[in-house]
Amino acid sequence: MTEPRFFNRELSWLEFNQRVLNEARDPALPLLERLKFLAITASNLDEFVSVRIGSLQWQIADGDATRDSAGMTPQEQLRAVLARIRQFVADQYTCLLDELRPALDAAGIRQLSADELNEQQARIAGALFLDEIYPVLSPMAVDEDRDFPLLANLTLHLAMRLAGSDAKGPSRYAVIPLGRAVPRLVSLPSDAGQAYLLLEDLVSRELHRLFPGIDVLEAVPFRITRNADLELQEDLSSDLVAEMQEVLEARKSSASIRLQVATRASSELRQFLQRRLDVPDELVFDIPGPLDLSGFMRFPDWPGFDALKYEPFPPVANPQIDPATSMFESIASRDVLLYHPYDSYDPVTRFIEEAADDADVLAIKQTLYRTSARSPIVAALRRAAQRGKYVTAVVELRARFDEARNIEWANDLERNGVQVIYGVKGLKTHAKICLVVRRELTGLVRYVHFGTGNYNEQTARLYSDASLMTCDHELGADATSFFHALTGYSQPQQFRKIEAAPIGLRERLLEMIEAEINYRHLGRKAQIILKLNSLVDPAMIESLYLASQAGVKIRLNIRGICCLRPGVPGLSENITVTSVIDRFLEHSRILYFHHGGDERLFISSADWMPRNLDRRVELLVPVEQPAAKVRLLTILKLHLQDSVKARRLLPDGSYAKVEPGRTREPLHSQAELYRRAKAARDDAERQPVEVFEPHRAQGQEP
Repeated sequence: MTEPRFFNRELSWLEFNQRVLNEARDPALPLLERLKFLAITASNLDEFVSVRIGSLQWQIADGDATRDSAGMTPQEQLRAVLARIRQFVADQYTCLLDELRPALDAAGIRQLSADELNEQQARIAGALFLDEIYPVLSPMAVDEDRDFPLLANLTLHLAMRLAGSDAKGPSRYAVIPLGRAVPRLVSLPSDAGQAYLLLEDLVSRELHRLFPGIDVLEAVPFRITRNADLELQEDLSSDLVAEMQEVLEARKSSASIRLQVATRASSELRQFLQRRLDVPDELVFDIPGPLDLSGFMRFPDWPGFDALKYEPFPPVANPQIDPATSMFESIASRDVLLYHPYDSYDPVTRFIEEAADDADVLAIKQTLYRTSARSPIVAALRRAAQRGKYVTAVVELRARFDEARNIEWANDLERNGVQVIYGVKGLKTHAKICLVVRRELTGLVRYVHFGTGNYNEQTARLYSDASLMTCDHELGADATSFFHALTGYSQPQQFRKIEAAPIGLRERLLEMIEAEINYRHLGRKAQIILKLNSLVDPAMIESLYLASQAGVKIRLNIRGICCLRPGVPGLSENITVTSVIDRFLEHSRILYFHHGGDERLFISSADWMPRNLDRRVELLVPVEQPAAKVRLLTILKLHLQDSVKARRLLPDGSYAKVEPGRTREPLHSQAELYRRAKAARDDAERQPVEVFEPHRAQGQEP
């Protein structure tokens, strides 16, 4: 084999974002959903540039010439990544300008330029500017003899080139930040559907009000991206919150690593911005359309365009949960396995809220990585502490781009009596677990929620994730040991059922792969099925290669980065890799090992990346109850059988559409999972009533 054994991580991520863009370019999808996918690609790319480009630049600046698993130095990676990004950006604007915008026009949603406004539209736009935008704007002079102001990261700005103070004088320059406080799309009346004007075009149209008596020679949108790859120096910090706040402040003023500027900018204005922002040529991007496509994510919900959106898939009430019964009774009767967003997330929220209000609950312990802005779960923890319960929250301050919110939550919880722990020194706490200790007639009972997703009821409607709620004695004991290790100085004990990174998870996974190899050597069936977000770790990939060479059948469903090269004779011919990009973000981690017929199924918070296995606190949790195992394996197989949204990874790193077999109907896994969730609910509702129980008058004896 002449090709490297691994794909480059950065290029693999860019191929993932290309698959998201392919959804935006799919004419079979509803038009406004296509626009949303385009916005997602822009948001994804912003984060990639700010973190991964920044990281490569640090490596190059440090003189690091170490080759990655694909054989590329940081310099080679940066060169390849920037070339791929330029092609990607060209594809984004081909999608917007040549495909989506004409289709939106035809559907009655038209973007207007400033000179296309009719008299009524111009009057409305002018009044809106004066009433709601003009008071907010703050133009800043940025001439050569002035210090350049600190510009906000990833914020849209207008750069103006103004006439000199006299006819022969040099041009003057000014910048106007267009902050997020003002809507990006300005709605205007139209006789034929709906019209809108971009904020930057409206402001450009009204610049005479901001610069009276001055000739504005040009006004061009631009934005900068700052390096967000700034690490916390924990070993030097006595106050983690203060140190984290310093990192957030440093991020605001870190080096500019990308300049995006509208293509129509003159060379004079572009060079001025590039020089003052100190951005090299290779990191300047000329943009042929609207900047910051992520702004289209918040496209106004105008009436009359429902046909341009997905058919609603509201979460379904899982029949395992009786709304008239306490969550503790439901969990005590059997383990509860939920698969969101098909199953409603309400039972998870209810579990924690009931624990906060239940007089028999003594303690609640929970990890918090990312939460919603008005989290009912955080509110429940606060309420539980106020009611005298022992409440511990492990709040991860280093959850990238959620640091400020987590600091706010942590401070609020501490003020209300919650014991707040900022994770483990040197590690990010990424595990998803909530432990509730309750006094019952039989003694203390431990109820546990394990999940693959964050405790965020908002993203739970958009991300696919698994939840396991149980009062299994051994899992409860493991949960107790886990929290003791997190919150104290205790050495982690040998767990009974779970495994945790970084102390044993990698070893357990390697052992299970090795077991499949041994079963195959004995001539028995051997199979591994994995559903992950990312597969990067070289040691884990090498172990899968060995299993493939031994004849173990390996089926991988990897949404994002995959550095494993499948289908290579003599290396990985027994491995297939598919990826599903669809309306819900595939976020769950589910693992299956045939194990000689004694099938082992797990859910996990961890992807197979070095950071997850070595530098984060993660959990691997077995799912053992027969009904739950059957459902989890069914979910895995449905994703693997998808022939509508699935793409297969080829040995050369490209992806090809998965076609249904000649005798099979196309299978759309997300639609099928939703159909089955609804069918399970409907079947439960049709169950015959076996006992008539009368409503009695208050105080009447039965």
